[in-house]
Amino acid sequence: MMHSQTHLRSRPISAGHLRAFEAVARHLNFRAASEEMALTQSAVSRQIQSLEEEVGVSLFLRHTRAVELTSAGQQLLLAVSHALPRIDSAVRQIRQSAGRKSVSVTTFASFASMWLIPRLEQFQRDNPEIDIRIDATDASLDLELADVDLALRYGPVANMPPKAIRLFGEQLTPVASPWLLKSGTPVKKPADLAQFALIEAGDAHRTHLEWLTWRRWFDEQHLTRLQPKRWLYFNYAYQMVQAALTGQGVVLARLPMVAEALANGELIEPLSRLRMDSPMAYWLIMGPRSASRPEIKAFCDWVMAQSKATRQAIGEVPDPDTIDNID
Repeated sequence: MMHSQTHLRSRPISAGHLRAFEAVARHLNFRAASEEMALTQSAVSRQIQSLEEEVGVSLFLRHTRAVELTSAGQQLLLAVSHALPRIDSAVRQIRQSAGRKSVSVTTFASFASMWLIPRLEQFQRDNPEIDIRIDATDASLDLELADVDLALRYGPVANMPPKAIRLFGEQLTPVASPWLLKSGTPVKKPADLAQFALIEAGDAHRTHLEWLTWRRWFDEQHLTRLQPKRWLYFNYAYQMVQAALTGQGVVLARLPMVAEALANGELIEPLSRLRMDSPMAYWLIMGPRSASRPEIKAFCDWVMAQSKATRQAIGEVPDPDTIDNID
């Protein structure tokens, strides 16, 4: 009998009960796990018992009203929580390859709203057979695990993986609606901005985005004591620019995000000679399992073409001596 148990426990376990284990471990509740899986509570309990018999140790400590993972259960959960999403992602990609072509992209909300989506109609018109899914979140997804093909990200080169492709850099510049600027004294020098409301991110001073603040720009202009008519704070860059478009104040904008609005006259850059360089840039990162698909190559080629147009619009000159591969 002992030989039989030892032989049984040396074999790889069957995978069928791992989803029940992951659900119970995540909820630490058999009832919640059974509701999520559309199974009876007794069925889930039997799956856990069978898994424990296969593994050879208890995975949960069962209390009167709750369950708790054992150290063995915690060890197994760590592996399962990584493996199941990767399996699900692979299955989805297999199903997609048998049906319609698709490209899934993760990026932050402001970039999606201000740069990607306004240009996306052209790609859809040229590639009507390719479905597009945009996951706009400020959380960076792990392309090894997440069900996405590409990431469009924002950050310094030091924070990017080795194969990230630089799309364009960034400068910061004051912009406002033309009719707002006409309503006051002409803006010919930085101190003239004191007559307007100034718009910026409400949490920039408490995050790693401190270089996006008006205070930093004022320091560059040696105006450390300047105070505006009032301050107007928002959470996202696209909200800040929308406020500027409607004449509510002057925003220190990220130049690539407002290049089109400047070109068509919706916004004016009154102090264009005083643009401030940012250490940040915009990047394209390809998921490890996506590179071989022709629809991914088509989308990446389109993004690169759009990025070249943005670089030209903001006056960014490629420097072949830098490590940034911009073309």
